[in-house]
Amino acid sequence: MLTHMIRKWRNRIPIAAAVALIGFLGLTARYFVWPSLPVVPPHIDAIVELAGPGDDDRDRLATELAREHRAEYLVQSTLQSDADSGRCLPAEPGVTVLCFHPDPDTTRGEAEAIGRMARQYGWHSVVIVTTADHAWRARLRVTRCFPGQVYVATSHLPPLYWFRQIPYQWAASGKAVLVQKNC
Repeated sequence: MLTHMIRKWRNRIPIAAAVALIGFLGLTARYFVWPSLPVVPPHIDAIVELAGPGDDDRDRLATELAREHRAEYLVQSTLQSDADSGRCLPAEPGVTVLCFHPDPDTTRGEAEAIGRMARQYGWHSVVIVTTADHAWRARLRVTRCFPGQVYVATSHLPPLYWFRQIPYQWAASGKAVLVQKNC
């Protein structure tokens, strides 16, 4: 009888592992590869580029949105030295360009800074510019600190970054959902 039970479980373990792997891959695809995001409207109050991997493409996308006159403000999260020196995204006619360095230097710090700037400048809607792997968590963090509409525009993430970013995003998202539940 014991031998029969062991065989029965031995046959079920690979099936359970396959189901768990498929579930993990499905959730990874849904939240970090192809996140479901609201469509960015033609006009929002601010375009906010978050820091992180793929900065060049984030810069390109944020600047492109500003050139389309989607917002009155173009904001970039940057290094402290860049924020202090005023080195930021290039000026766009009719668009106010701002730089900030978050404290703490994390997505949570960026969300807190967005909330403060929104109160200061009277924003009711923002579009966050980041990569697809970061989009879900960034939107979650910002909605906790900013009561207005939050949209996300995703830029390209270089292929080699995916291997590092997926495990990182799982860990950081777990922390955001289970541990750091407020702004």
